[in-house]
Amino acid sequence: MKATKGVPLTRMIAMTIGLAGLGVALSPFFIPIGPIKAYPFQHMINIIAGILLGPFWAAGAAALTGMLRNMLGLGTLFAFPGGVPGGFVVGLIYHYFKVKRDLVAFTENIGTTVIGATLAYYLLVPAIGVTVPPIMGVSGVWALWIMFEVSCGPGAVIGYLVIKALRKAGITEYFAPD
Repeated sequence: MKATKGVPLTRMIAMTIGLAGLGVALSPFFIPIGPIKAYPFQHMINIIAGILLGPFWAAGAAALTGMLRNMLGLGTLFAFPGGVPGGFVVGLIYHYFKVKRDLVAFTENIGTTVIGATLAYYLLVPAIGVTVPPIMGVSGVWALWIMFEVSCGPGAVIGYLVIKALRKAGITEYFAPD
């Protein structure tokens, strides 16, 4: 059975589970900011999954990582709006808009900060009853944007460097042949 572009489905599932496991294993490395825990390595994983696996698999890996982190008491509910849109946007732009450049890694910030933080502010924050403290004199949704960017900014740089290394090693050809 094939998944996408002739890549075996078992390879896609194994890579998705492996990336989710890596996200959980890297959970001790976080930055606490207000009501969120910033996980830069999650955004690195979103970029790898988006480029190698595509948007839906990347979103699934991010959701699985968030679910496991929450079940283990390592994360917050902000993992879902903070992770899922980022990987989805990277995969969407790389695979469907055919932007076959590693710089697509930096579109993760659009998914996480613009889409994810906005969704979190208007849907999640009122639902769970937390307050978003002002940061650098900025409050409201903008403060949450800053918090999410603290996480995904460094993660995008790390993800870009990792994708470059994976491409140089020839590993990307097993998943996303150009």
